[in-house]
Amino acid sequence: MTALFSLAGRTAVVTGAGSGIGRGIALALSAAGAAVVLAGRSGSVDETRDLVAEAGGEATGIRVDLRDADALVEVASAVAAERTVDILVNCAGVIDRGAFAETSDERWHDVLAVNLDAPRLLSRVFGAAMVGRGAGKIINIASLLSFQGGREVAGYTVSKHALVGLTRALANEWAARGVQVNAIAPGYIATDNTAPLRADAARDAEILARIPTGRWGTADDLAGAAVFLASPASDYVTGHTLVVDGGWMSR
Repeated sequence: MTALFSLAGRTAVVTGAGSGIGRGIALALSAAGAAVVLAGRSGSVDETRDLVAEAGGEATGIRVDLRDADALVEVASAVAAERTVDILVNCAGVIDRGAFAETSDERWHDVLAVNLDAPRLLSRVFGAAMVGRGAGKIINIASLLSFQGGREVAGYTVSKHALVGLTRALANEWAARGVQVNAIAPGYIATDNTAPLRADAARDAEILARIPTGRWGTADDLAGAAVFLASPASDYVTGHTLVVDGGWMSR
């Protein structure tokens, strides 16, 4: 049974690996045996690399701005040329909070560039190689706002709705070619992106009151879901969005 969840001998690319959910998933995949390529635009990816190394894993850190499409494709293509990437986790995400009518085009496009275009481009580069080999796993990190509208986060909501659509479209296109494409929709997780909500006492209380488990999630709460969707245990699962939310969606 353990072999079903083993990632030994596999290589995973994880974006947004410098902190939060991305770091947690990178550490979990490494613990399951995968070599991990950590992509992010800050030095924090090096910190994650060191944490993987300290735990006895293999990791490589890559600096890239996911908003720069040309640079992203260049870096991804170089990785694909050098390594067989078995798993792609599109985790990097940004939120721009504010009234929709006051959101500039630049801010809007920055959110979609990171949350939607980067997964699209990386899925094209690494997915093509997976299809050619007849095997691969792509995991997109969606959100509760893939199903709901949220408050003054229109760009984020639109991008996360679209990411689930991309997940389903690619799953249908590549299922018969041996590539599974799924998503994880985290609930309210304690990360830098949600810090403003946790700092607002009224909003924090409102959120906690709706979560049946009565607490904010952590990156560790997503580890099992990520390993499952990256492993042979999920070979007959595709086009699915796995909600990990402490029960939020059941309320």
